[in-house]
Amino acid sequence: MRRILIAECKQEVSTFNPNRSGLDDFGLRQGQEMLRYHRSVRHEVGGALSVFDATPGVEAVPTYSAFLLTSGGTLGQGAWEHIAREFLGALRAAPKADGIYFCMHGAMASEQELDPEGYLLREARKIVGEEVPLVLSLDLHGIPTDRMLEHSDAIVAYHTYPHVDFFETGQRAARLLLRLVEGGVRPVTAKVAIPALVRGDELITATGLFGQSIRAAQAAESAPRGLSAGLFIGNPFTDVPELQTYSFVVTDNDPALAEREALRIAEGFWANHGKMQVPLVSLEEMARLAAGTSRGTSGLVDAADATSSGASGDSNAILRQLRESGHGGRTLLPIVDAPAVRQAFAAGVGATISTTLGGTLDPDRFPPLAITAQVRLLSDGRFRSESFGEEWRSGPTAVLESGNFVIVATSRAVSLYDRALFHAHGQNPRHFDTVVIKSPHCEHHMYADWCARMINVDAPGSTSANLRRLGHTRCPRPIFPLDDRVPFTPRARLFRRHPPA
Repeated sequence: MRRILIAECKQEVSTFNPNRSGLDDFGLRQGQEMLRYHRSVRHEVGGALSVFDATPGVEAVPTYSAFLLTSGGTLGQGAWEHIAREFLGALRAAPKADGIYFCMHGAMASEQELDPEGYLLREARKIVGEEVPLVLSLDLHGIPTDRMLEHSDAIVAYHTYPHVDFFETGQRAARLLLRLVEGGVRPVTAKVAIPALVRGDELITATGLFGQSIRAAQAAESAPRGLSAGLFIGNPFTDVPELQTYSFVVTDNDPALAEREALRIAEGFWANHGKMQVPLVSLEEMARLAAGTSRGTSGLVDAADATSSGASGDSNAILRQLRESGHGGRTLLPIVDAPAVRQAFAAGVGATISTTLGGTLDPDRFPPLAITAQVRLLSDGRFRSESFGEEWRSGPTAVLESGNFVIVATSRAVSLYDRALFHAHGQNPRHFDTVVIKSPHCEHHMYADWCARMINVDAPGSTSANLRRLGHTRCPRPIFPLDDRVPFTPRARLFRRHPPA
């Protein structure tokens, strides 16, 4: 039997979120519990397992999984040390392996270690040795550091945004790893750094300019000597020393081809990068536009408070503006506010409470807003995501109704890249005149294809698409759009863990 070890450590952070993430922001699983969970959701590990399970003579051996319940702020040092200790301890306890699959995100950061994934890969090599093939899968919002590439044999990245290929990415990684285990494949990787941080609709791979770069990468990956290829746009809110955009190509023992294709993908991306910013409207203009939508639903996109990108989720900026402008449309919105939820639970369903909303986590950006509301529903906040069936836990959750505003208030953040939070609490966005969407892009059918208008709002927040207002201090400079007239001289760096055959 060929033994394949499987390990996972996934989190995406915003270093501009003033709150620290902790252990309770992860689902921690080991052994068979890890396999049972991932066979029930369509994520990377589940995709890899579908390949390993279908391959005769292959045994998948689970080690450790730290899977984000949602993104958040920089990971606290104690929590990071706990995860690193358990992750590496599980590898030490594992049987000797023929191959290893690591599932990671790439935009993780702790208080002291700004490249946690690279650290785990380096330390893992000390445990398993240099000869065991190791394939790493990453989110295309990851930051593929040199240390990650130095200690893995090959990397695989998502090809879609919004992300709908988690499962397929795991399958691609598993198939590549099995080729390495069987021998005869000697991967070499070329990586090109591109000084750009990008946002906006042009990143939607099905319709935007970024899709051209992804299709070029897919062509390189599927070529006769291609093994993997992609383009990382990084998470602009994870301000770390290697944050920027990267193209990469992995070939079978053909460094010249890897370099040529990685440069071609990078140059094609750079030709379009200036269009990859999102037009934003002010809060005042947002209120005017929302009031002017006489038919259908106005989708107010508050990407600045996107919990799936690492924001705190407690922004009340749009709620405040709509109230101050006298907005009369029936409006649905989410917010993280544990004290308000506790007050709602104490009062009970049907009671009226006077409380404040917002600013419990990021008060400098969001001063608390006083409201009076009726408690319409209470729940434990445990539900499955609409997109991929993940187990989400928003903690005790209350639906509050204040005039024409319906607020789903949670005790902790969950990802909002689909409508699961709303649906799990009896709220159908289609039944509202206005809905606040705290995600830069959801799958098209969730909002964009039926909303009368989608309005991208220039609101405050730790994941604002108005990148210049955030205050980057660690990423390379100059970089678009933080600086003007940014030069780009494309250069490829090669990574090869073993000499050519």
